[in-house]
Amino acid sequence: QVQLVESGGGLVQAGGSLRLSCAASGRFFSINNMGWYRQAPGKQRELVAITTAGGSTNYADSVRGRFTTSRDKPKNTVYLQMNDLKPEDTAVYYCNAQLKFHWTDNPDDYWGQGTQVTVSS
Repeated sequence: QVQLVESGGGLVQAGGSLRLSCAASGRFFSINNMGWYRQAPGKQRELVAITTAGGSTNYADSVRGRFTTSRDKPKNTVYLQMNDLKPEDTAVYYCNAQLKFHWTDNPDDYWGQGTQVTVSS
């Protein structure tokens, strides 16, 4: 059974830092993109950062320059380093991974359970 397990959320003051991690476990052939999304109360889920299988990264405009995503392929793990956090970064953060179970398959989306990040002003 495939699982994405997240860790690292919490409460931090504005200007502080947090580091999220997400590890994929189970049996699968490969991982395409791995990324982070977030959902604030009353808002839609939005992309925060993504890293492709080739190592390219992309960020939401609102976090570019403050957040950095990285990926440890042998460990099937993705990280999100969040610096200079702002109250508007408060949300539940979800890890996403696009998994393939055979080399000919199209990838399927899997999601972590979500981790709360709260930034106080």
